[in-house]
Amino acid sequence: MSKELTSRAEDYSQWYNDLVIKSGLADHSAVRGCMVIKPYGFALWENMRDQLDKMFKDTGHVNAYFPLFVPKSLFEAEEKNAEGFAKECAIVTHYRLKADPDNKGKLIVDPEAKLEEELIIRPTSEAIIWNTYRGWIQSYRDLPILINQWANVVRWEMRTRLFLRTAEFLWQEGHTAHATKEEAIEETEKMLDVYADFVEQWMAVPVIKGIKTPNERFAGAEDTYCIEAMMQDGKALQAGTSHFLGQNFAKAFDVKFSDKNNKLDHVWATSWGVSTRLIGALIMAHSDDQGLIMPPKIAPVQVVIVPVYKGEESKVAIDAKANEMMCQLKALGIRVKYDNNDNSRPGWKFAEYELKGVPVRIAMGLRDIENNTVEVARRDTREKNVMGIDGLSEKIVQLLDDIQQYIYNKALAFQTAHISVADSWDDLVKILDDKGGFVSAHWDGTAETEEKIKEMAKATIRCIPLNNKKEEGACILTGKPSVQRVLFARAY
Repeated sequence: MSKELTSRAEDYSQWYNDLVIKSGLADHSAVRGCMVIKPYGFALWENMRDQLDKMFKDTGHVNAYFPLFVPKSLFEAEEKNAEGFAKECAIVTHYRLKADPDNKGKLIVDPEAKLEEELIIRPTSEAIIWNTYRGWIQSYRDLPILINQWANVVRWEMRTRLFLRTAEFLWQEGHTAHATKEEAIEETEKMLDVYADFVEQWMAVPVIKGIKTPNERFAGAEDTYCIEAMMQDGKALQAGTSHFLGQNFAKAFDVKFSDKNNKLDHVWATSWGVSTRLIGALIMAHSDDQGLIMPPKIAPVQVVIVPVYKGEESKVAIDAKANEMMCQLKALGIRVKYDNNDNSRPGWKFAEYELKGVPVRIAMGLRDIENNTVEVARRDTREKNVMGIDGLSEKIVQLLDDIQQYIYNKALAFQTAHISVADSWDDLVKILDDKGGFVSAHWDGTAETEEKIKEMAKATIRCIPLNNKKEEGACILTGKPSVQRVLFARAY
């Protein structure tokens, strides 16, 4: 079969690439390092986006849109941020092409069309947004500003992989302004909780909430909060971040407000974002050697009905019953498809929808209708059962809920089994080599030790878990005193 996948055991990386392409989620583009998100992949992103958008609005946020281009002088204003993204910037220097006089049919950059100031294609939008906020904020009455934007960003990556790391990707970025430090920290933590709830409840991926070390935090932030997920190959994936920016950007762009006592102060800021990288997390957390496994809550198609028939007469009867069933399922809010395409056999369709991860497949033939039954197959466990047609829609609703919970429970069991404790350097390396996963170990708190561990073990500190218990110990590398354990892992 042309759509056969490389197995995870044989080559996990190739399995992932095969699955993204063959399931129809995305394709490579003519632009190096960029991807084409195909309709099936974009439908998945839309479902994720729509739910997140609702959660943002439910917590008081509104959407806006800011320019793709950032003047270089604005980008440079917050030095740490500019330095952090400098190596990934794409820069516009000219605004016009002209015909090449020496090569007919070719175009060259018009040297007379050089921009007065170079423009950065946004790798993130803090600079352009905070320059804008300066004109919007004068008084405490203008605060808080709670804005999100859905956009694309460009980060010129050298080594790319579809969804996980591409030169251009889709995301949302929230940028908020507050009158007090406490309010800004509360916002940062609130949005981390929103992300964790979405990834766990909708994507069925368990996460660990934590704070990044200074080495790993967002450039220009005072603190970076994160959610970390575990993939089936034992590698971690950062699934979302929420940043407490302090007054850094307000000071860089001179954004001040007068408080209730008419005293001037710089505002306090946050930013937070998730991207199409979540689709990569979804694939690697759940899918198997037969294809995608989609959590029902965000699956583009939750139920597919496949007719099995011989002859036009039996097809007419099956069509009528299938359309009736579709109406009942749609009335209950289920995304259902009836695949009555004559060009493919039922067996091919079964394999296709298994590859695409459709949670529930209903097969229906003339004999099934006569018996008032259908065959129902669930994608996650690949179990098949014969069910009565009467009351089937309600049973399918319950089945989708069961599948959502089963997928989450399976991923949680995997995560739990891949959190290990190491009390020595040899233990750390052995666990990472043999098993992977998160390793809880002591670290002396210095950036130098963190870098040495990263270099020697190819592992990073993924986070300091929130509500981490204090525990005296010795750093696994230096033996120096430590007050708590942190989570190490090899990661994407």
